[in-house]
Amino acid sequence: MTKTLLVIGCHWPEPNATAAGVRLLQLLSFFKAQAYQITFVAAMPENVHVGALQDLGIQTRSIALNSSSFDLFITELNPDVVLFDRFITEEQFGWRVAVNCPDALRILDTEDLHSLRHVRQEAFKKGEPFTVNAWLQEDKTKREIASIYRCDISLLISSYELEFLQDELQIDSSLLLHLPFMVAEKEIPISLPSFEERTDFVFIGGGKHAPNVDAIKYLKQDIWSKIKATLPKAKLNIYGAYLPQQINEMHDPESGFLIQGRAITVEEVMLAHRVCLAPLRFGAGIKGKLLHAMQFGTPSVTTAIGAEGMHEKLEWNGIIAKDTADFIKAAIHLYQDSAVWNRAQKQGTIIIKELYRGTVLEKALADKLQGTAQNLTSHRRKNFIGSMLQHQTMASSKYMSKWIEEKSKK
Repeated sequence: MTKTLLVIGCHWPEPNATAAGVRLLQLLSFFKAQAYQITFVAAMPENVHVGALQDLGIQTRSIALNSSSFDLFITELNPDVVLFDRFITEEQFGWRVAVNCPDALRILDTEDLHSLRHVRQEAFKKGEPFTVNAWLQEDKTKREIASIYRCDISLLISSYELEFLQDELQIDSSLLLHLPFMVAEKEIPISLPSFEERTDFVFIGGGKHAPNVDAIKYLKQDIWSKIKATLPKAKLNIYGAYLPQQINEMHDPESGFLIQGRAITVEEVMLAHRVCLAPLRFGAGIKGKLLHAMQFGTPSVTTAIGAEGMHEKLEWNGIIAKDTADFIKAAIHLYQDSAVWNRAQKQGTIIIKELYRGTVLEKALADKLQGTAQNLTSHRRKNFIGSMLQHQTMASSKYMSKWIEEKSKK
């Protein structure tokens, strides 16, 4: 009997533009390999990005917010599994799934902890240190944690965030699964360009992501001129989709600070450059740019935030800098010292193979899905907080949504 998966997305995925898109495509590929019939929906008009989904044999459909038309749609589809691509889609549609398809396994892909990223960003803006207490007081935290409890399984991409939730909130491990990016064996190059075959620095990151925009500004204002003073022939190539005008205006060929826009492929960009720079000052989750740097043999210089949750106890594939001066020194050192660079490149491959091997992670996900689905009644019975929050949602979000729907009709 064919199994059915419904994915409710906030946007149509763009794997060539965002790490979130890469992540979602990996999950879709996993379910496809498990012989699921997949339908992907989003509360926005279909656009050019649905073509990539349809080419994979995935059905696509635009759905409406606060509309009972979704109830009719999901009742007819009757999926075995429903995947929410972030907590806000679960907030909007989770109660409808619970009412109309109570036996469906509900999965939340957190992507990263949005509340953690938000509170860190606010603290950075104010020039204050991040505190757990500030995170606990934030409304977005309460919303996101409530969503995690209402779902049967929540996927955590970062090992740090998994431990953070368990340490600070004692969330039961049965509700969580650490599932980082899954790298297939065929996606790990057998041979890589050498130190001598590469040149220049690279940064890559989409312009819709605030940590990326801040990192580019940081590179321009505080870092690049000092690197350039020591390495006058070097260039820094900035790649990213949807870069804002303020970033495009930083393009300066004379200083070697080059805004290149959307990359044709991440692989091509990473294979050509000697060092990846990622001076991230806030954020959450794990960083696709740094994983790709490991994958394609490009040692990196980053921050503690950048490397967070990515390498466990293994040595980093480059240098984790403590401050601006340390970052500049590390970038120059890694760029010039071939022995340090070669060791870092090999370390990246070790990290990929030990922590991101697709076959191992896919088995862990398959086992988690099977075990939870087979014991769904007892699994939910043990999750009293989730049941309580689901009940409260029925009594609030449900009727608010119906009120909005009726008001729209009038």
